[in-house]
Amino acid sequence: MKIDGQCHCGLVTFEAEIDPEWVSICHCTDCQTLTGSPYRVTVICAGEAIRLTGKSPKIYAKPGDNGLIRFQHFCPECGSPLFTSGENGGPEDWGIRWGSIRQRDQLQPQRQIWCRSAAPWINDLKALPGLATE
Repeated sequence: MKIDGQCHCGLVTFEAEIDPEWVSICHCTDCQTLTGSPYRVTVICAGEAIRLTGKSPKIYAKPGDNGLIRFQHFCPECGSPLFTSGENGGPEDWGIRWGSIRQRDQLQPQRQIWCRSAAPWINDLKALPGLATE
Protein backbone atom coordinates (compact mmCIF):
# COMPACT_ATOMS: atom_id res chain seq x y z
CA MET A 1 0.00 0.00 0.00
CA LYS A 2 1.34 3.43 -0.88
CA ILE A 3 1.10 5.98 1.93
CA ASP A 4 2.26 9.52 2.54
CA GLY A 5 2.46 11.71 5.58
CA GLN A 6 4.03 14.56 7.43
CA CYS A 7 4.82 16.06 10.79
CA HIS A 8 2.34 18.41 12.47
CA CYS A 9 3.82 21.58 10.94
CA GLY A 10 4.42 20.04 7.47
CA LEU A 11 8.19 20.59 7.38
CA VAL A 12 9.07 16.87 7.19
CA THR A 13 7.07 14.96 4.57
CA PHE A 14 7.42 11.43 3.24
CA GLU A 15 6.03 8.70 1.02
CA ALA A 16 6.33 4.97 1.65
CA GLU A 17 5.27 1.57 0.42
CA ILE A 18 4.02 -0.52 3.36
CA ASP A 19 2.20 -3.75 4.14
CA PRO A 20 -0.93 -2.93 6.22
CA GLU A 21 -0.50 -6.28 7.99
CA TRP A 22 2.56 -4.84 9.78
CA VAL A 23 0.73 -2.26 11.91
CA SER A 24 1.65 -2.86 15.56
CA ILE A 25 0.90 -1.45 19.00
CA CYS A 26 3.84 -1.19 21.40
CA HIS A 27 3.27 -0.86 25.14
CA CYS A 28 6.96 -0.55 26.18
CA THR A 29 7.85 2.14 28.68
CA ASP A 30 10.06 3.96 26.15
CA CYS A 31 7.12 4.31 23.75
CA GLN A 32 4.89 5.47 26.60
CA THR A 33 7.42 8.18 27.50
CA LEU A 34 8.15 9.20 23.88
CA THR A 35 4.47 9.56 22.98
CA GLY A 36 3.08 10.78 26.29
CA SER A 37 0.42 8.09 25.77
CA PRO A 38 -0.22 4.57 27.05
CA TYR A 39 1.03 3.03 23.80
CA ARG A 40 2.44 3.78 20.35
CA VAL A 41 1.16 2.57 16.97
CA THR A 42 3.74 1.98 14.24
CA VAL A 43 3.85 0.51 10.73
CA ILE A 44 6.92 -1.73 10.52
CA CYS A 45 8.87 -1.63 7.24
CA ALA A 46 12.31 -1.50 5.66
CA GLY A 47 14.13 1.83 5.55
CA GLU A 48 14.29 1.57 1.76
CA ALA A 49 10.47 1.70 1.68
CA ILE A 50 10.48 5.29 2.98
CA ARG A 51 11.29 8.30 0.79
CA LEU A 52 11.60 11.76 2.30
CA THR A 53 9.87 14.41 0.18
CA GLY A 54 10.46 17.40 2.47
CA LYS A 55 13.08 18.40 5.03
CA SER A 56 15.02 15.77 6.96
CA PRO A 57 14.02 14.85 10.50
CA LYS A 58 16.28 15.22 13.52
CA ILE A 59 17.50 11.94 15.03
CA TYR A 60 17.90 10.97 18.68
CA ALA A 61 19.56 7.67 19.73
CA LYS A 62 18.87 5.73 22.93
CA PRO A 63 19.06 2.10 24.07
CA GLY A 64 15.57 0.60 24.07
CA ASP A 65 14.02 -1.66 26.71
CA ASN A 66 15.55 -4.63 24.85
CA GLY A 67 19.09 -3.15 25.10
CA LEU A 68 19.43 -2.31 21.39
CA ILE A 69 19.98 1.25 20.16
CA ARG A 70 16.84 2.79 18.67
CA PHE A 71 16.90 5.98 16.64
CA GLN A 72 13.92 8.30 17.03
CA HIS A 73 13.30 10.52 13.97
CA PHE A 74 11.26 13.66 14.65
CA CYS A 75 10.57 17.08 13.19
CA PRO A 76 13.21 19.62 14.28
CA GLU A 77 10.57 22.38 14.24
CA CYS A 78 7.38 20.97 15.83
CA GLY A 79 8.81 17.83 17.48
CA SER A 80 6.35 15.38 15.90
CA PRO A 81 7.58 11.78 16.08
CA LEU A 82 7.81 10.32 12.56
CA PHE A 83 9.99 7.21 12.40
CA THR A 84 12.00 4.81 14.47
CA SER A 85 14.93 2.74 13.28
CA GLY A 86 17.51 0.41 14.77
CA GLU A 87 21.24 -0.08 14.72
CA ASN A 88 21.11 -3.40 12.88
CA GLY A 89 19.13 -2.40 9.80
CA GLY A 90 17.05 -5.06 8.12
CA PRO A 91 13.69 -5.43 6.41
CA GLU A 92 11.65 -4.95 9.59
CA ASP A 93 13.85 -2.46 11.40
CA TRP A 94 12.06 0.79 10.61
CA GLY A 95 8.72 1.99 11.84
CA ILE A 96 6.51 4.82 10.65
CA ARG A 97 4.49 6.47 13.41
CA TRP A 98 0.79 5.91 12.72
CA GLY A 99 -0.24 9.48 13.60
CA SER A 100 1.99 10.94 10.87
CA ILE A 101 0.37 8.86 8.10
CA ARG A 102 -2.38 10.56 6.07
CA GLN A 103 -4.10 7.20 5.37
CA ARG A 104 -4.12 6.14 9.04
CA ASP A 105 -7.87 5.53 8.97
CA GLN A 106 -7.11 2.53 6.71
CA LEU A 107 -4.45 1.04 9.02
CA GLN A 108 -5.67 -1.11 11.89
CA PRO A 109 -3.19 -2.70 14.32
CA GLN A 110 -2.62 -6.41 13.78
CA ARG A 111 -0.52 -7.23 16.86
CA GLN A 112 0.71 -5.88 20.22
CA ILE A 113 4.16 -6.10 21.77
CA TRP A 114 5.61 -5.42 25.24
CA CYS A 115 2.18 -6.16 26.72
CA ARG A 116 3.63 -6.65 30.22
CA SER A 117 4.10 -2.85 30.32
CA ALA A 118 0.54 -2.10 29.18
CA ALA A 119 -1.52 0.24 31.32
CA PRO A 120 -3.74 -1.95 33.52
CA TRP A 121 -6.89 -0.12 32.36
CA ILE A 122 -6.17 -0.32 28.62
CA ASN A 123 -8.84 -2.96 27.93
CA ASP A 124 -11.56 -1.06 29.82
CA LEU A 125 -11.88 1.94 27.48
CA LYS A 126 -15.31 0.91 26.16
CA ALA A 127 -16.68 1.32 29.69
CA LEU A 128 -15.77 5.03 29.72
CA PRO A 129 -18.47 7.52 28.74
CA GLY A 130 -17.97 9.06 25.31
CA LEU A 131 -18.46 12.67 24.32
CA ALA A 132 -19.45 13.48 20.75
CA THR A 133 -17.42 16.42 19.49
CA GLU A 134 -17.33 18.21 16.17
